[in-house]
Amino acid sequence: MKFSLFGNTYRTQNSCYADILLQALRKYQAQICISNDFYRFLQESRSSDLKDTETFEEDNFMADMVISIGGDGTFLRAAGAVGNKNIPILGINTGRLGFLADIAPEDITTTIDDIYQGRYKVELRTVLKLESESHSLKYSPYGLNEIAVLKRDSSSMITIHTSINGAYLTTYEADGLIISTPTGSTAYSLSVGGPVIVPHSNTIAITPVAPHSLNIRPIVICDDWEITLDVESRNHNFLIAIDGRNETLSQGSRLTIKKADYTTKVVKRYNHVFFNTLRNKMNWGVDNRITENPPSDTCM
Repeated sequence: MKFSLFGNTYRTQNSCYADILLQALRKYQAQICISNDFYRFLQESRSSDLKDTETFEEDNFMADMVISIGGDGTFLRAAGAVGNKNIPILGINTGRLGFLADIAPEDITTTIDDIYQGRYKVELRTVLKLESESHSLKYSPYGLNEIAVLKRDSSSMITIHTSINGAYLTTYEADGLIISTPTGSTAYSLSVGGPVIVPHSNTIAITPVAPHSLNIRPIVICDDWEITLDVESRNHNFLIAIDGRNETLSQGSRLTIKKADYTTKVVKRYNHVFFNTLRNKMNWGVDNRITENPPSDTCM
């Protein structure tokens, strides 16, 4: 098998985890390619054995599987590079939470063993696409997590006229609006009160950021519906953030958000259960209240 590796270049311990991964792959005589920036990072660490490895630049690669070493941000970068290549991605988590990159470093060797024995599953994740009638985007218009429309600075809120399949939904007066996939429902959207969505539900969540109305709540729609946004701002521009990639657009730009014509393939261990991830990563349902002096059964 041929593997292409992406990695976080800001955490020094990643070189140690990369060594473990390289050893596990060499056990099966795998063909190994490493992104240029991660390769240079490993070179500078002077601890990694990079013999018999190749390098590639940005999205100029092909492989049987992509491996991401880092957090969910590194995984998203790898997914952006994979695009519509139809290559499954395995995420090794050396960051904090790790919903996408959920393989613990201590499980690297056993996970590679499982892959070569066919004991893994591939989940298909929805990707969103942003189109603009009047603006050419500098970065990729595709987002695995979310597409967010946000006010540009600390100025007053923006106005977002929103329609679904051509039918008017509402006008949001808010700091922004997040359109998230089920994958992204546990990311930015969750932090502003959006719902947790099961990955295979074929839905999209629309969640306002600090809306200026108590009547505005998140809404979940079918993922094959088309969302149209017309944005107004007092300073005549606003931000678009696609999986953390930001750029400024001018007021009057009509935005269309819809499901992309491809999916991202996410590799999970054969015994992976989404609800276990919720409990383990987010302490789902855990009562954090600490009772130092439990109440007495005796009435005072």
